[in-house]
Amino acid sequence: MSKNKPIQVFEYQKLKIGQDGFTETHFQSLVLFNEKNSNKYFTAVHKGILFNCYVGVIQIGGLTIEILPKADSNDNKLIWRDVLLHMLKECKLIQVDNVSETHLKKKYNSVLEAYYDIYLNEIEYLIKRGLIKKYRKNQSNQLSLKGKLLFSQNIQKNLVHKERFYCSHQVYDRNNLIHQILLEGLSVLQHLETRGFTDRINRIMLEFDKIDKVKITPRHFAKIQTNRKTKPYTNAIQIARMLILNYSPNISSGNENMLTLLFDMNKLWEEYIFRILHKYKPATYKVSYQNSDNFWENKRIKPDILLTKEDGENFIIDTKWKITTSNKPSDEDLKQMFVYNLHWESPKSMLLYPQIDQKDSEFGNYKFKYNDRINQCKLGFVSILDSGRIKKGKQLCDEILSKIQ
Repeated sequence: MSKNKPIQVFEYQKLKIGQDGFTETHFQSLVLFNEKNSNKYFTAVHKGILFNCYVGVIQIGGLTIEILPKADSNDNKLIWRDVLLHMLKECKLIQVDNVSETHLKKKYNSVLEAYYDIYLNEIEYLIKRGLIKKYRKNQSNQLSLKGKLLFSQNIQKNLVHKERFYCSHQVYDRNNLIHQILLEGLSVLQHLETRGFTDRINRIMLEFDKIDKVKITPRHFAKIQTNRKTKPYTNAIQIARMLILNYSPNISSGNENMLTLLFDMNKLWEEYIFRILHKYKPATYKVSYQNSDNFWENKRIKPDILLTKEDGENFIIDTKWKITTSNKPSDEDLKQMFVYNLHWESPKSMLLYPQIDQKDSEFGNYKFKYNDRINQCKLGFVSILDSGRIKKGKQLCDEILSKIQ
């Protein structure tokens, strides 16, 4: 495993050329990658990069950059990397169910190394089980008639060699789409500078020597059908998809290969809060995520989280991953939450922010009543950390539910 430590920065922080091995070549590769993605991941500044709400990891050649979330005064980057891994695991964006979080903290230098190691573990497990075989059609020259003779192709290819037959026949072997995808994922790792994994990758590749090399695209993943034989491949295919679809080989002449794994922290926070509530809520609550509904013409409205008690009463939670010093909702947020309250007949709504040292606001009343119902809104704050450790999910869930009572 690579001993090179990644560059670690926080969201909305700058990374300058010359800092911790970040070179002009790395800078140019990032700028070109960002331009190809509508400049959404960061901003190019004078001799550097200014990151925004996207967190995750970027590998350019042998350099790894981790962009970490940060929502309080704690500057311990190891803690915030563990927070990121924890949130990705809860949201099923990293398949590490068979690896403990303590193991993750001790073993890996970066988030990407976790993916690499788990991917190789999964393939080694599949090899020990025995790689599955499938039937496929094969068209080739044969010394004896096998299957169906293709007359026109036989005339074209065997005009001189009368002893050969160009046939179409079925073959039962390992050369199928699933193994072609896994092979492409291994090829991505070979092209990246994953020095600590080189021997394992080369050893595993020997098991795929008779698998065709195919340029894998998103449509190939749509063709995979899950059944009893392919179910053990699920985790490996998911990680292969991440590796293949996020890999940018030589995105411009002279630049290095790049792999990116970036997440919008606003969306990650939103899904994380939903999954915590869904996992730990009492039986008296029902939790639904992004309940989209018609609003006006072809426009729709979609609150982040809708809580419903067993008596049918609704509560709205809208998550915000940003630091606010105000103790009152903005005018824009108030209007948005008011619409949610009316549309879903919810008496209360809450804007939920990460906590530094803020205190919840009191529920404020909207002056306009609907069906003689008082509608209310407040700001709520929760911390994902407790004394420098990741807060237990049940504790976090209970804190959130207590805020809407």
